[in-house]
Amino acid sequence: MSLPMLIDIGINLTDPMFRGIYRGRRLHADDFVQVMQRARCAGVNRMIVTAGNLKDCRRALDLVRNDGELFTTVGCHPTKCSEFEKYKDGPEAYFKALKTILTSPEAKNKVVAIGECGLDYDRLFFCPKETQIKYFERQFELAEMTGLPMFLHDRNTGGDFARMIKQHRTRFNMGVVHSFTGTAEDLKRHLELDLYISINGCSMKTEENVKVAAMVPLDRLMLETDGPWCDIRPTHASFKHLANMTEQQRDLYKPEAKSKERFETGFMVKGRNEPCTMGQVLLVLADLHGMDPNELAEICYQNTLKVFFPTEAAFAKV
Repeated sequence: MSLPMLIDIGINLTDPMFRGIYRGRRLHADDFVQVMQRARCAGVNRMIVTAGNLKDCRRALDLVRNDGELFTTVGCHPTKCSEFEKYKDGPEAYFKALKTILTSPEAKNKVVAIGECGLDYDRLFFCPKETQIKYFERQFELAEMTGLPMFLHDRNTGGDFARMIKQHRTRFNMGVVHSFTGTAEDLKRHLELDLYISINGCSMKTEENVKVAAMVPLDRLMLETDGPWCDIRPTHASFKHLANMTEQQRDLYKPEAKSKERFETGFMVKGRNEPCTMGQVLLVLADLHGMDPNELAEICYQNTLKVFFPTEAAFAKV
């Protein structure tokens, strides 16, 4: 079996879980190197690290700086937008700090998107709606300034997200709604706004989720893990579509795991999603479309190049 090439467009590699730390406590050895090895063995040859606040952006850029297969975003997640107003020198200083990262020499060819930004009304206890809206709007300026695509977040916003995108659509070229979990109507709105859609395990928990995921046009589809979260679980509606995995696919995309309390080097950690599991997302969608996984992977790969690595995509067409 030839191995599909994959790009994980959303992976939270700065999360301490990938260093063996859970809620501030070290529970096992740092196995970041092994996580990266499993990803590369599974055909994941590029990863975009999701940054969600100023501190995260700095950590992510430091992580990706010297690795040719890692890239990052710069922006502020909706649930963290209160940080603008809590920043010691005020909101404008926070915004200026984001701009400084984007214009730094280190960011060149390593920062590939503005985000993660958007709106999240499921978790208003982290950040009020008005604050989210105010600082989502500010981040369109970052996209306009850099010409970078937007890495977008939309959760249960009752159309507010779509209205804001429509209002500011001329300020950015391309964008992707990552970790999509919306309805068919949400999907329709996103597509009408010329956005791409990224699917992970959380995108396909229920039968309705699976049905909507299968409706994403192939020329608008991308794949991600959103690790260390959003793995595909036996309780998910998507799980049955993995029933025909070959032994090789299981070894690559679903390696044996042990609990974090019984950690053993060389094994995945139960409950901690990793980039190597991207192949599971691919196999579910390939099964839904009745397609060869390699063919679907190539389509998603080219979509990803077009949005995040446009120079390479243009070169590939020549």
